[in-house]
Amino acid sequence: MKKIFKPLLLVLVAMIWGTAFVAQSSGMKYVGPFTYNCVRMLLGGIVLIPVIAFIDSKKTKETLTLEKNNKKIQILGGICCGIALCVSSMFQQFGVKYTTVGKASFITAMYIVIVPVLSIFLKKHVSKLTAISVVIAVIGFYLLCLSGNDSLAKGDLLVLICAFGFSIHIIIIDYFSPLVDCVKMSCMQFLVGGVLSGIAMFIFEKPAWSDIWACRLEIGYAGIMSCGVAYTLQIVAQKDVNPTIASLLMSLESVFGAIAGYIILGEAFTGRQVIGCIIIFTAVILAQLNIPDKKQEDEI
Repeated sequence: MKKIFKPLLLVLVAMIWGTAFVAQSSGMKYVGPFTYNCVRMLLGGIVLIPVIAFIDSKKTKETLTLEKNNKKIQILGGICCGIALCVSSMFQQFGVKYTTVGKASFITAMYIVIVPVLSIFLKKHVSKLTAISVVIAVIGFYLLCLSGNDSLAKGDLLVLICAFGFSIHIIIIDYFSPLVDCVKMSCMQFLVGGVLSGIAMFIFEKPAWSDIWACRLEIGYAGIMSCGVAYTLQIVAQKDVNPTIASLLMSLESVFGAIAGYIILGEAFTGRQVIGCIIIFTAVILAQLNIPDKKQEDEI
């Protein structure tokens, strides 16, 4: 049951992130990238504070003592995740400003290729079937979001850099999540990311409360759902899911982004895009076959 439940959580994460692309694109009409990221990350961290208090009230004294002894690791994990998240989100937000939602979602999903490549350098096992699934997924994303005449423009390059950042973010989470309280690390990463974005906001932008209030729905969704809920579920679920498989499942955000674009923005699907969706789901299914669980891989 656990093997099924955790991957399903990652699919939910992908759905939230996919629909958040619409909120990000709409929010850029009112505020700058640093302002948007600052407010949504701080909001995501604040939302988790009462959740942490509730969870801690249910813990035993032994568990709380153990967490206290691991406090330095908890802080280090939160800071590392926060920096990676802040940098990645910054490039993504600037990229969305200069490219389309469809192209941004595809290029962001390139972390499904980057994660296993980086995992090889970290001496982690990647099966042949997983490698094949990654290739198939890339083909599907290409058919879904790009046409044969598209080229890598300014916004595309910024989002590509973002994809490298999210790959590192996934690997950092994979390292720290078994050692710390996941919800606390999630809260800390948002607060760190929010503060760093806030510093940049006051240096490079002129934030106005009226502009922030004008896009309160976009920032609220991105902060509460995309940050507070989705990233926390990602950290919790990745404890028992291979990082390459996790990246494949979360890459479905492009599919959900396209669906959200159709429902909310009225963007129509072409036959090519429908084929891309089918190929992507096929890749995800193949990736779940004959994959050793995380404990087995750690022993290799």
